[in-house]
Amino acid sequence: MSIRPVLETRKSVPTLEGAGVKLHRAFGFQDPSELDPFLLFDDFRNERPQDFQAGFPWHPHRGIETITYVLAGSVTHSDSLGNSGTLGAGDVQWMTAGSGILHQEMPQGNNSGQMHGFQLWGNLPSDQKMTAPRYQDVQSQEIPQVTDDDGTTVRVIVGEFWGKTGPVDGIAADPQYLDIHIPAGVKKTFRIDTYRRTFAYVFQGQAAFADASQPTGVLLEKEIAGQEVNIRDMSGDRTLVRFGTGDEITVQAGPHGVRFLLISGAPIDEPVAWHGPIVMNTRAELEQAFQELRNGSFIRPAH
Repeated sequence: MSIRPVLETRKSVPTLEGAGVKLHRAFGFQDPSELDPFLLFDDFRNERPQDFQAGFPWHPHRGIETITYVLAGSVTHSDSLGNSGTLGAGDVQWMTAGSGILHQEMPQGNNSGQMHGFQLWGNLPSDQKMTAPRYQDVQSQEIPQVTDDDGTTVRVIVGEFWGKTGPVDGIAADPQYLDIHIPAGVKKTFRIDTYRRTFAYVFQGQAAFADASQPTGVLLEKEIAGQEVNIRDMSGDRTLVRFGTGDEITVQAGPHGVRFLLISGAPIDEPVAWHGPIVMNTRAELEQAFQELRNGSFIRPAH
């Protein structure tokens, strides 16, 4: 067994998207090979309706899959193919944009005004970029949850884990998407397929992601005031943790426990031509997509 080293920890960055939704972007629109097959990850947790209620009006997608996971509040969606629905707390939607779709996503807060959730973009390989679009809407009660003897709980959204299989299937990257809570002070090791790119996103509490015996953080080399220094990094809320290769990750929960997403997928290793919500393999394919948007032929007829 080999523990995956922590290559990098970084905080997500405040960003405006849609019609003015405030969110935090953990990665996206940078080097697409860094976390291939994943392209973008947004944290859209907000406490005030004015920060999210303008939503994400009609916009196109082609060549990718979008994965929306709601923790609090709801998201009402509709699209150019006539699909519509509402995601509530704990629900997941996996949308395969394929050859092209126009859709909108309008968030609504809960009784306290909170809207909490995440959206992940997964790339599609070249032979699946022009497949027919489809949705998988999964309600919270359909997602299996496993509790270990030490109190660790795992919601298995996609993939197999601890004898449970998530309800979302048929995904190009064959990913694993887990929502994990580890109680205070507990040290836990999780198996991960060696050949998958893997990241964690912390959204409650703190933890050290390494083979650490105490929750004192991972020793990382960082540049501060122009000097390279070694500092302890205790990964907390809105922190992305990117791992190297290996078949295990070890997590030491901090004094208040930790909750994080653990996501991995098989790299596609293909060229990426990317502009906004459209991701293809070549610049010519990208230009064709935007030409079709302009002339009204972007949406392919259903077969």
